[in-house]
Amino acid sequence: MSLEQSNVEKEERFRTWVREYSDLLFSHAVVRGLDRSSARDFVQDTFLSAWRSMEGFEGRASVKNWLFVILKNKITDHYRKSFSQAKAIISEYDTQFDEAGHWAKGAYPKELTVDPAELSERTDFNEILDSCSGKLKNIQKAVFFMKYVDELESDEICIQLSITANNYWTILHRAKVQLRACIEKHWFLSNKI
Repeated sequence: MSLEQSNVEKEERFRTWVREYSDLLFSHAVVRGLDRSSARDFVQDTFLSAWRSMEGFEGRASVKNWLFVILKNKITDHYRKSFSQAKAIISEYDTQFDEAGHWAKGAYPKELTVDPAELSERTDFNEILDSCSGKLKNIQKAVFFMKYVDELESDEICIQLSITANNYWTILHRAKVQLRACIEKHWFLSNKI
């Protein structure tokens, strides 16, 4: 087989990967808290990395899994760098807690009166959830999505993001509080249910 023929086969195999997996990778990136533009960039970076290391792909995992691992690592690195650049997370919601970390008087969240499983099937609710999660800081999005979408254990998240357990719990708590406040404001209080 000639070098030119080998390159043509490599290009065709790569085009097939792009056709088959672009949409899945993009959806995965968006679910991990990236905006659409950033998600497209990460998918492109994933394919660029895959192209550069195609010869090294041994097929121990499926192509799909290999591409997802590349994308996941790129997103994790992005969030890790974002966190290392931020010295502290300052939140407008800190006033909702007292010195002991308990809810301040009058700051308790409203009780949910709907089944969250029903809401997850509603497109309009998902749009608000996406909008609200877009307001989180990068590290908050990373921790929240790694915990509740990827279903990783807290120890694994701490290792991947190079954060302490205390930082993890603080970040996760603040992310949940911010998401809840935003969803209450834009969904529950606007009587959309």
